[in-house]
Parts: sequence; C-alpha cells; structure tokens
Amino acid sequence: MEQPHIEIARDSQDLAERMVQLFLSAAQDAVSSHGVFRTALSGGRTPERFLERLANTPEAHSLPWGGVHLFWVDERYVPSDSQASNYRLVAETLVRRIDIPQANVHQIPTESADMNAAARAYERVMRKVFGLEEGGIPQFDLIVLGMGSDGHTASLFPDSPALRCVDRLACVVRAGADLKFDRITLTKPVLLAARRLVVLVSGGEKARILEDVLTGEPDEMRYPIHMLRPVMERVTWLVDREAAGLVA
Repeated sequence: MEQPHIEIARDSQDLAERMVQLFLSAAQDAVSSHGVFRTALSGGRTPERFLERLANTPEAHSLPWGGVHLFWVDERYVPSDSQASNYRLVAETLVRRIDIPQANVHQIPTESADMNAAARAYERVMRKVFGLEEGGIPQFDLIVLGMGSDGHTASLFPDSPALRCVDRLACVVRAGADLKFDRITLTKPVLLAARRLVVLVSGGEKARILEDVLTGEPDEMRYPIHMLRPVMERVTWLVDREAAGLVA
C-alpha cells in the first residue's frame, strides 16, 4: 500500500489555513489545466472553519468563480434551511460571501418525498455538468472529506449497504438506531475517481481511530474510509496535532 501523505497542523486554525491554501492551489491548477474547477465539499465542524477562512481570504475573491462548480459530498434529508443541513452550512459560510453564479452551486435536492428520485436527480446534475454519458464516473478536481470517530466518511457508515452501491453516483442512506437522519451521499466509485482528495481530521478524540485507520489491516466494512487505500497517492490527510498524537 502507498504510504499515506500526512500533513500535521499546529491546531484547528492552522489546519483551516492549510486547507484554504490546498483549495486555492487545486482551483488554480484545474482552471489552468482545463478551464473549470469542480469540487465536492463536506459539512461538519472542521470543514466549517476552513470555509469561513476561505470566504475571508483575499485570494479567494480573485478566483474565477464563474468557472467553479460546487457540489456536496453528502446531505442529511432535511430542509435546506435546517440547522442540520450541509448545504446551509456551506451557503452561510462561503457561497453567500463569494461571487459564484447560482447556476454553479449544485446542492443535493431534499424537497421530494421520494429520496431515490432525489438521488437520481443529483446524478443527472453531475452527468450534465461533467458531460457524462450513462455509466460514466465524474472526476472531481478536489473532494474534501472528513472522518467520523467510527471511521466513516461521506455518509458511508460501517456495515452500511451503501458501501456496496457501486452502480450509482449517489445513493440513499436510511436512518437507523445509530443514525438520526436519512441521507444522500456520493458513492465509492465517485470518491475513488477524484483527481485529489483531502481528509480533514481534528481533535484528540480522533487520535485512536486515526491510528487504527492508518495502521490497521484493510477492512472497509468496519472502517469505510479504508476504501481510499487504492488511491492513497491522491489523498492528503490534513490533521491537527491533537488528532495526530498517535501517528506522528
């Protein structure tokens, strides 16, 4: 297995600043290379700091936002103005503070009573933006992920049937005993196709799981983030010092 590329930040603020620089670099490279930057973002406390910092960074306002397309890695099936909405988080911290065309902001739809129809609608948007035929896989320039204390990433949880959903670009994840909300998530093939992925990990409570994930035997049903191992050369693990305490 390719050795993981780990960058250790001093603290959560330094982690956010480093993620801003990674985002800006990836955006500039993509626009220079093929004229467009397509990225998928995650919600959560750690990405929130990065998004706030990005919105307030002068370099971000000079990006050609007309050539940037924002997608979401996953979404809770709640109204877009809900406190639990990943769309709401990104909209409030970033989208409303930058000059990006609304047509380039591709939120996961959560209005329909039919979740499977909503997942299919999100697939159609991806196919249109990426110019894909049926069966094609979008190649995002950058996907920003987090990692839960159980080793999940996106909304791909341990032992979830969604881990076996490899013929779709987005799939439904049903709520259960340990999961409060229904969700829609990008699938494993989409994550693995990305040109670059960054996994943000922050806090001492993640130290043990990070050590287990990076040193343990591959088992993606137990630790879904292990699905990234085949593409480890394209993954940056951006972690703060507390989270890196057992692997540094």
